[in-house]
Amino acid sequence: MNNKHDAEKAQISPVRSQESTSPEILKAEPREQEVFQISEDGVDFRTVTWPRASIIFLKILFATGVLSIPAAMYEIGAVGGALILLGFGMLNCYVGTIQGDFRNKHPSCHSVADMIGFIAGPAVKELFGGLYIVAWVLCCGAGIQGTSVAFNALSENAVCTVWFSFISMIVVAMSASVRTFQNLGWVGWAGFISIYAAVFIVVVAVTQRDRPAAAPREGPFEFGYHAIGATTFHGGMVSTTTIFVSSAGTSAFVPVIAEMRRPQDFRKALYCCMGFVTVSYITFASVIYAYCGHWIASPALGSAGPTVKKVAYGIGLIGLIVSGAFYCHVAAKYLFVRILRNSRHLQANTIVHWSTWLGCTFGLASIAFILAQAIPIFNYLVSITGSLCFAPLALCVPAWIWLYDNSEYRRGGILKQILYGLHILLFLFGCFLCVAGTYGSVQSIINAYHNGTIGSVFSCKDNSGTVLGSTGGH
Repeated sequence: MNNKHDAEKAQISPVRSQESTSPEILKAEPREQEVFQISEDGVDFRTVTWPRASIIFLKILFATGVLSIPAAMYEIGAVGGALILLGFGMLNCYVGTIQGDFRNKHPSCHSVADMIGFIAGPAVKELFGGLYIVAWVLCCGAGIQGTSVAFNALSENAVCTVWFSFISMIVVAMSASVRTFQNLGWVGWAGFISIYAAVFIVVVAVTQRDRPAAAPREGPFEFGYHAIGATTFHGGMVSTTTIFVSSAGTSAFVPVIAEMRRPQDFRKALYCCMGFVTVSYITFASVIYAYCGHWIASPALGSAGPTVKKVAYGIGLIGLIVSGAFYCHVAAKYLFVRILRNSRHLQANTIVHWSTWLGCTFGLASIAFILAQAIPIFNYLVSITGSLCFAPLALCVPAWIWLYDNSEYRRGGILKQILYGLHILLFLFGCFLCVAGTYGSVQSIINAYHNGTIGSVFSCKDNSGTVLGSTGGH
């Protein structure tokens, strides 16, 4: 056994050695250390390879977001929706590189909150740390909600939706309790294939129908397809932030990079993920909207009729559970590291270690369950998450840390000054999206409560699968 252990260490050692001499690590200040150290008698978090990081990134992004994009296209139109998808995909890829490069330059940063703390102090760090937890808890709530809709569809509403949500919360919390991204990545493969196959089935199914499944079976009807949509301000902001958040989860990539064997390889994983996700989003959402018009369900898996809906949710159930588990894991990992950082309990298999970790996963999943019941329409939950949380985290924070690392550009040549100004605009755009998007989401939720689309909190009335055409849209 000792010889085997020594052989394994000999195989891992060159990787560690190569990592420690990377240019990014050498540029770090001497006082900075990686959050997770090599551990022989505890859990070793630094085990994620870049291909495994790719699938983790893919599963974080290609999840609940893709289920809400077709409905968003109804508000802003097919051309506008496709252009916004492409634009945000490229922008979110760019800000992902900013975050990864900053983390590698400052390896003590485990999250975007640590990054802000590095440049703005502990008070601002705690503010963004709280926002980070809220963001991923809301995403976990969307995952729980999507899973409960799947249970409803498969059981034909056998029990109250609240009970299905509670069951979903337990399953998500148990799955999220896997301690390392490397091990969670194994179920990531199953989850990604599951949800991708489910969406693909719906895409194919809607093209085989003479008319949308939710439209009247006979006679003329308003299809509701527009190249350029005409909508209200708050409706447009809900749709824009829904599309934005579908690829804005780059803040969750930072703790994954912190668990990579070679953090400097993160760009390989990032580019593979963002390229694949952006192309898939544009293709799938455009086809579903082109064949369903405004007769789209939210989540989109219910758009091809009851039979296909059951098939899609049956196949996609694992993916929905894994999505919620990933989101819960990201939030719990931040809180866990925040509590036990610089303590031997962070990586040792102690009672304190396990009780803290399980307390984080089950506690945050419980909060996500409550929030999902308070905002029981799927696309509104996704939208308010994007505007209130991810606009600051995915746009303002990267712009801020870039300005910090490149302060000399302000007094450089004309091209450097232009680049510096563009990052100031990026920061201001994040602020605008946060304020305007939150206003639009809150107003839409108020309107939905007012017209009865949403029932009372914790009621058994489920509208997560509402077809837009049946309610006149948002």
